[in-house]
Amino acid sequence: MSEAHGAAPPRAAPAEAGVTGVAGQRTDEGKGRIFPCEQCGADMTFHIGQQRQRCEHCGFERAIEIGDDAEVAEQDFAAMMERLVTLRSQGKPDEAGTHEVRCESCSAKVVFAGALTSTTCAYCGSPIQSEHAQRAEHRVPIDAVLPFRIEKERARANLLEWVRSRWFAPNDFRTRGAEEKFQGIYLPFWTYDSLTFNRYSGQRGEHYWVTVGHGKNQHRVRHTRWYPAAGNFQRFFDDVLIPATLRLPRRLLGALEPWPLAQCIPYTQQVLAGYLACTYEEDLGAGFHVARATMAAAIEREVRSRIGGDEQRIHGIDTRYDAVTYKHLILPVWMLAYRYRDKVYQVTVNAATGEVQGERPYSWAKILAAAAAVAGAIALLVALAQ
Repeated sequence: MSEAHGAAPPRAAPAEAGVTGVAGQRTDEGKGRIFPCEQCGADMTFHIGQQRQRCEHCGFERAIEIGDDAEVAEQDFAAMMERLVTLRSQGKPDEAGTHEVRCESCSAKVVFAGALTSTTCAYCGSPIQSEHAQRAEHRVPIDAVLPFRIEKERARANLLEWVRSRWFAPNDFRTRGAEEKFQGIYLPFWTYDSLTFNRYSGQRGEHYWVTVGHGKNQHRVRHTRWYPAAGNFQRFFDDVLIPATLRLPRRLLGALEPWPLAQCIPYTQQVLAGYLACTYEEDLGAGFHVARATMAAAIEREVRSRIGGDEQRIHGIDTRYDAVTYKHLILPVWMLAYRYRDKVYQVTVNAATGEVQGERPYSWAKILAAAAAVAGAIALLVALAQ
């Protein structure tokens, strides 16, 4: 659990925020990094099963290097927002900018890290090249990373099971839907903590029944007695998780929860080697507005519970958000961009838990056939009953 008090002061971005970490050798005019093998010089990548860097050429392995004093810590939200505003008002370029690649097809921004120099876009399947890199500005440093834990073959098996269970999908989607390129990518998220103080006022409604009418017209009518209700309470929110990418529907990423955030480690580029990493597009302030809406919905549910009764009327809720902290995380996803009849469908696998969520096409022929079968069964039952 994270602490709402005593947050660390805002950090200046590291020398290459969002791209660098521990030692790695630059390539392609700063557009990527490689981690040479100490034995044969080939590029090392992150091995999911071993949770170490591994050379696929000679088999040499190297432990992920994390400093003894490194920790996953909460950061002061107000102080970081003030720093970002100051940087923008001074018109200073971001010397710690990440090296991004913009997909010419869907405009997604991805960071080349590790041994990657060219690939296909995880969002739309289009080819992207590292020479189109551009320098980002005013980036918030990454605090922690959740390494890939679900290997590609297991993720593929989960995906195949998910595809085949989509009964109303077209047959060619069910048979070929998982044969497209399967891509590993780290996606950006924010987490927010806040200690809230809440005052509310409203009414508690309690139902009672009255018998009215006479004879055959006699019946019971429900009425409600209303009583005033008011109070206050504190509620602490810990790690409210908000996606920081705009290239995937928030509902799709939300469906991948829960994430084992306790398994996050201090950010190191070593675990990114061989995978794509996407920089944030929803900035820190915008992400907190989304988090506040999530907190407000939870607070309203608690207010209704505190008012009690059979019904509740809420006249007002006044919330103060104190001790706001944040973390910038990157979390692992296996992603498939599937094209069906000139439309792109995105399917994702939580690479820490194996959960599969995604979009899929529908076969209206199957839906109509199923509806006809249900209607026929109902008609048969009615005929038998008569």
